[in-house]
Amino acid sequence: MHAKPHLPQKICAHCGRPFAWRRKWARSWTEVRYCSERCRRERGSGNAGAASQAGPR
Repeated sequence: MHAKPHLPQKICAHCGRPFAWRRKWARSWTEVRYCSERCRRERGSGNAGAASQAGPR
């Protein structure tokens, strides 16, 4: 059984959500700042959170 509750966590620099260590980040965990590719791509938009995901009204 995996011990997921014991994995290190960080807070995403874009959306502010916590995310856990992943095996693909094993060599670069100190440099990881974003929880996903989407947050990494949107990092320069300046709009964080669900408000930036809302469409036109």
